[in-house]
Amino acid sequence: MDEFKKVVAENITRLRTSMNLTQAQLGEMLNYSDKSISKWERGESIPDVFVLKKIADLGGVTVDYIITPHSDDEEIKPEKNTGRRYSRRFITLTVLAGIWALAVLLFVILWIAGYVNWLIFIYAIPVSLITLLVLNSVWGDRSWNLYIISGLVWGIICSVYLTALQYNWWQLFLLGIPAQIIIIFAFSIKKKPKKNKTTG
Repeated sequence: MDEFKKVVAENITRLRTSMNLTQAQLGEMLNYSDKSISKWERGESIPDVFVLKKIADLGGVTVDYIITPHSDDEEIKPEKNTGRRYSRRFITLTVLAGIWALAVLLFVILWIAGYVNWLIFIYAIPVSLITLLVLNSVWGDRSWNLYIISGLVWGIICSVYLTALQYNWWQLFLLGIPAQIIIIFAFSIKKKPKKNKTTG
């Protein structure tokens, strides 16, 4: 069992350093303290299977890689996770491109009909951000959600303001200030790191 812990410890360390992460940064991504990461890397304990899977996904390898001995000079070869990241990015860009293509189509149709409405492109901004927020949340990559939600709030305010431009409702932008503060505070709240879980 001690030999197994040593293998896992070495591989977690190799993966973390290959990703240029500190123990604290990896701990934050896994919702564990840096002390837990340190214990894993010293071989004093090992994380449960679920956490091993998350570490493997972050490093672009399989769980089998983490529990298998490797030579010191062996290169880490990303496997399934890299392809998944690229496909997710491709899907996201494709969906966003589809939204803007639809906006252009509506603009052209209305233009041909004699009604030029450039606000279609303004409305496409919050629609794009809502889509991006949903995809980001579904795939568990919430690191950009603060910026997406902030952009969404200001995008909606701008859309409403420009739609009713003749009324000059500039006061709407004042609503964005407390909304932005609330968003920042909400994302500043961090979950309490889990205590170290040992096996064996």
